[in-house]
Amino acid sequence: MAKIRKRSVAPIYTVGVVWLAWALLLPLYRPLHYVAAAVVSLLVYALGRKVLWRDRVIVTADPEPQEPPKEEAPKAQPKQPEPPKDPEVAALLAERDKAVSEMRRLNDSIEDPVISAQIDHLEEVTGKIIDHVAHNPQKRPQIRRFLDYYLPTTLKILNAYDRMDSAGVSGTNIDGTKGKIETMMTTLVAAFDKQLDALFGEEALDISTDITVLEQMLAREGLGGTQLHGDA
Repeated sequence: MAKIRKRSVAPIYTVGVVWLAWALLLPLYRPLHYVAAAVVSLLVYALGRKVLWRDRVIVTADPEPQEPPKEEAPKAQPKQPEPPKDPEVAALLAERDKAVSEMRRLNDSIEDPVISAQIDHLEEVTGKIIDHVAHNPQKRPQIRRFLDYYLPTTLKILNAYDRMDSAGVSGTNIDGTKGKIETMMTTLVAAFDKQLDALFGEEALDISTDITVLEQMLAREGLGGTQLHGDA
């Protein structure tokens, strides 16, 4: 607890009133007069301080100790995916990123909405093909031709289309080549889709075999869908 002594200013004002009243009612032109007025002022001040306007004592609570500001914990940085340990897989993913980046650049440059939509589709399917093989490296031989020829050749003809389209002129060579590429794009979209579908061939065969065996066992045990439906 802290104590604060607060003094009243009223005694000082009273002294001022004493001097004013003395000047109005009593003589104040000799040194003795000033001494008498000063003595009376001191008496009035002391009387007022001791009797009428005593000092007040204010008790205040001690301020609560302030805790030092806590240091903010460093924000956790988003965890970066670890690079694959297999160098072949790492090279495969790097090739994916390079191809997808080039497709996006070409898509931004080519204004034809049909070609743009087809590039979007090729970009998505290319990512799925390479991601699937990255998780299943044993399937890499299945996309060797896709990586070595189909994908780079597709990027080559799209770059040619972009250059001719940017030329801004019409001619036999430019229009003819662009028309062939526009027709070829439909074939490429279908080819990329088939390449992705082919990667699931083994899984599809395994599941088909499991389904066939399961159907035969259920039928043998009388639990097949037809028997159950007939019993009901």
